[in-house]
Amino acid sequence: MKLRTKFISIILIGCVAAGTIYYSYHSDQISQEKEIFSKDKTTVKLWYTDSALTDYLTAQAVNYNESHSSVRIEPVLTSGLEYLEAINTASVDGEDFPDLYIITNDSLEKAYLAGLAAEVDSPENVTDEDLYSTAAINSVTYEGKVVAYPYYFETTSLLYNKTYLEQEAETRIQAEKDAAEGEAAQEAIDSADTEPEVVEEGEVAESEDASTEASSEEVVDQALQAEIDSRVQEMIPSKISDILLFAENYNAPEDVESVFKWDVTDIFYNYFFVGNYMNVGGASGDNTDEIDIYNTDTVRCMEMYQELSQFFAIDSETSDYDSIMNDFIAGKMVYTLATTDAISKIEEAQAAGECNYEYGVATVPSLTETYKTRTLSITDCLVVNGYSEHASEANAFARFLCSDNTSDMYKMSGKVAAHYGVNYDNDLLTSYMKVYEQSVPMPKMIETSNLWVELEIAFTEIWNGENANATLRRLTEKIMTQITGSEYTIEEITDEEAVSITDGIDSAE
Repeated sequence: MKLRTKFISIILIGCVAAGTIYYSYHSDQISQEKEIFSKDKTTVKLWYTDSALTDYLTAQAVNYNESHSSVRIEPVLTSGLEYLEAINTASVDGEDFPDLYIITNDSLEKAYLAGLAAEVDSPENVTDEDLYSTAAINSVTYEGKVVAYPYYFETTSLLYNKTYLEQEAETRIQAEKDAAEGEAAQEAIDSADTEPEVVEEGEVAESEDASTEASSEEVVDQALQAEIDSRVQEMIPSKISDILLFAENYNAPEDVESVFKWDVTDIFYNYFFVGNYMNVGGASGDNTDEIDIYNTDTVRCMEMYQELSQFFAIDSETSDYDSIMNDFIAGKMVYTLATTDAISKIEEAQAAGECNYEYGVATVPSLTETYKTRTLSITDCLVVNGYSEHASEANAFARFLCSDNTSDMYKMSGKVAAHYGVNYDNDLLTSYMKVYEQSVPMPKMIETSNLWVELEIAFTEIWNGENANATLRRLTEKIMTQITGSEYTIEEITDEEAVSITDGIDSAE
């Protein structure tokens, strides 16, 4: 009995010892795992409102998290309704607010004054003109401070049906060839002194090597294509009168309903008419002392805008960008004004077999040789929240997003990056970047936030026949009264020198 008891005691002691060892080992392992997985990570929340960015931002967050063990990026899709107000409320309450968020540059003054936009910690990364255009830099500059990172942009450019231009070029080349041959034949008939050259039989080889014939045909085809390409470049208008001249001489295919059509109701597609001469807040759009809406040049530009309504029958009551783009893709017009989204729409239509045309992008033409144009642009920015306790990490992730030189953002979201160096493998997108470089960034001033609605109304009134001079004067007085806080009047411009959108057509003919 004693032996059995002793044996059981030994077993129990062994079990206790084993249990102690097992618990000690696994306790250390659990402790180590807890230290690894519950190790304090800085969570940086990125708010955004455009669902098109979800896949791309998620992929970028995963990439960043994998290479930065101490940081966890959390993209959060948020409602666009009262967006900045929601950021402000969450930040003030200190509950679940973003460290970084995406917002358009026209809201930066409001964000900065509310303490929601901190200066970037490395402004030299933004002000470097090898990385960003002047337009991009100005878009995120407020009172001389860089308060955001330019992320992606939108602007307007001229879109043209390349297939139609190639067809027209070939038609014109053939007509010129026929005319030249006809003149040569007539000269031969009229020239009594010229005897027809007699070719003795046998002087011409009866056959030639097939490869030589093929080679000659190929050379001819290449020469013709080079001539067509050259003519197409000539048909890309440098001024509006070039479009009018093209329309006068164009033998339009049956499908073409209009040579040139655009949305005359949207200021984004109209602003180029006055963009080079209207000053709203200076280069960075943040200075209320620099407001110049009503001047001789803007009046003349708007008079030319009104003149176009006589050439292009565009109804301001039914004008709509989406329907115009659908008609353009369907081949119902040759030229239009479009934003970058047009490229993806065209690509989708071509992939679906619903579009058999090729297209091109060019800068918006000048009004005349004298009067130039500049388009309006809006830049979506990455803003570091002034309330964030993780500003350094937020800045670092913003720089990471802005350093992506692949075309992934465009492929996954349809957005065109505001920084240089991205290889899109698409000349059309590169053309939009060139237009963006010269664009006028949307101003930031709170005092002029309603200018765009008022300007849109003014454009529609002028298109429909209202006096351009009087309309712009009323608009200026309304906006300046709003800015100054007191009744504002401005002397009427009486310069009656006429300028026509058709200047240059006669010389071009």
